[in-house]
Amino acid sequence: MFAQLARRAARPAATAAARRQFADAAPASGLMKLNFNLPQETLYDSVNVKSVIVPGATGEYEVTADHVPIVAEMKAGMMTINHEDGEAEKYFVAGGFSLTHEGSTTDIVCPEAVKLDDIDAAAVTKNFEAAKAKAASAEAGSMEAAEAMIEVETNRSMGSALGLALA
Repeated sequence: MFAQLARRAARPAATAAARRQFADAAPASGLMKLNFNLPQETLYDSVNVKSVIVPGATGEYEVTADHVPIVAEMKAGMMTINHEDGEAEKYFVAGGFSLTHEGSTTDIVCPEAVKLDDIDAAAVTKNFEAAKAKAASAEAGSMEAAEAMIEVETNRSMGSALGLALA
């Protein structure tokens, strides 16, 4: 008796789970809603966009209309918002989370984000070199060494987003 009830109860759940495995065709508009928030401000509030390219911690991926729901940690890197007119808006994000919901809505939450056009390549290069020197002179395993390595990796990520080859 219990086995029959369990099978009947499991079938609808299994069918719903299988349905969520694949995205349906994009809606006629082909657009999705984007919410992009920082702790101090909202950059996008339910704005229609064509897609968002997210720097996921396990790899970059693109979210489009009717994307399969996903929650992903973001790494520091470049996030691109593709608008319906074909314009691409690029931000350097310092990590965060991306949550894509059913119904073509994606929420991006970041501690910091800067438009790529507002980043000075010369300053990134200078800061990268200074952070490398700081890391080299710090005692291994110290808090100073850890902070310096965070600076090195952050500036390397910013440089990469700008097309700089920092080594």
